[in-house]
Amino acid sequence: MNQTLSLALRNLLRNRRRSLATLLALAIGAASLLLFGGYTADIRLAMLTEYVRNGGHLQIQHRDYFLYGSGNPTAYAIRQNRRIEQAIAEDPALRGWVTVVTPMLQFGGVAGNYDAGVSRTVIGTGLIAADVTRMRQWNEFGSAQVSPPYVLDGAPADAAIVGTGVARVLLLCAALNITNCPKPETEKAPKGPSLDADIAALADLESKAPSKPSSKAQDKGRGGASAIAAPAPPHAPKAKIELLSGHGRGSPNVAALYVQAAENQGTKELDDIAIVLQFQQAQQLVFGRSEPRATAIMVQLARTADLPVAREALKALIARVAPDEPLALLDFIELNPFYTQTVQLFDTIFGFIFTLIGGIVLFTVTNTMNAAVVERTTEIGTLRAVGLRQAGIRQLFVTEGLVLGMAGAVAGITSALVISWIVNSLQLTWLPPGGSERLPLTVRVWGQGGMIALTAVGLVVIAALSAWWPARRAAQLKIVDALRHI
Repeated sequence: MNQTLSLALRNLLRNRRRSLATLLALAIGAASLLLFGGYTADIRLAMLTEYVRNGGHLQIQHRDYFLYGSGNPTAYAIRQNRRIEQAIAEDPALRGWVTVVTPMLQFGGVAGNYDAGVSRTVIGTGLIAADVTRMRQWNEFGSAQVSPPYVLDGAPADAAIVGTGVARVLLLCAALNITNCPKPETEKAPKGPSLDADIAALADLESKAPSKPSSKAQDKGRGGASAIAAPAPPHAPKAKIELLSGHGRGSPNVAALYVQAAENQGTKELDDIAIVLQFQQAQQLVFGRSEPRATAIMVQLARTADLPVAREALKALIARVAPDEPLALLDFIELNPFYTQTVQLFDTIFGFIFTLIGGIVLFTVTNTMNAAVVERTTEIGTLRAVGLRQAGIRQLFVTEGLVLGMAGAVAGITSALVISWIVNSLQLTWLPPGGSERLPLTVRVWGQGGMIALTAVGLVVIAALSAWWPARRAAQLKIVDALRHI
């Protein structure tokens, strides 16, 4: 075997230019596959991280809430949510896997800025602020995307966050300091007849009258004690809105909320309807004096790999604690079909690219081996004449293909690691389709051992198969014909 490997290396070095061209084709193919695979791996992990931060790994819901409950949260809410949360927190088996257990209440409503005379339909979400802060710190895979601080943590009970799209429609951009928020064009008032002379004279007289001193000037006159603006207190409200929602008994209920900030929700569709408020405020708005409930219980795990065992343990706990409630347990993949669709799309594209590059490698190595067989026909005849069997000839050429494949895979992996490091160092960003916020553009090749091994083994196998047919043709040459070859 060592002799065959030594002969294969010598034969490859005899025509260095052709071997180098084949090696470059293999290296470029391997690097392209790994860079695309690293890019898709980063997108998949970034999406997973975002979904887990916002909704947890698992959610306990009413059996029919996911399909029918968004329009009627009072009919599909969980009655014993506090008891279930406490049981999860105290369960000795789940305690080692679970990091956060928190309720959530989602409902539909109408938000209005009645000072400006505008309103729009929204989806309200009530959350416990301290738990949301802990959930946003989850970063199992080292994602470069950092969640902003949750501004409702420590805020008053009537505080709220709105999506930037909601703030734009409610004309709150100036109050919330939102950039890139042009004002809508208003229709010009139709021109009417000019003012009468006596009214115009009265208006001119009013305009020339001395104006009242401003409050700032009054303060200055009192010694300027308040001329220097005091620092804004934390969680100072920036705008006031009214939120209308249907009460559990069918009657409408309204709450006045003070908006702390506008927060980008990731996608424009969600950004245009999202409003987040304190959990107790949401319960008061939806259930009033009735028994408060939650539409879901979010469970966030320390490690995603624990999801299957944690799910089985939660099923058993729910059946024991709340046997009379029709509850279901959904993971983040079931709750977010877009995640599965995106992963399948990228897997399909990766398979398509792998097929194309595999075809290119196949024809490149086959062409190289065929040329080598033609050039070394006389040599093959000599080797056969001195006693080397057909299997030895096949082994020699297949070994040359294997060496080319392995060298190309190593060069491709090294190139992909270097290029990915350069790309990640540039701190580029990109805007995903349907998104409203630019995300870090990173290529995650380092640490993707499975993808690297699959790509390397695939290319080596293709290179070996590509060399097999020329090797078979060389082994079947007749000795006399091979020695006569010119």
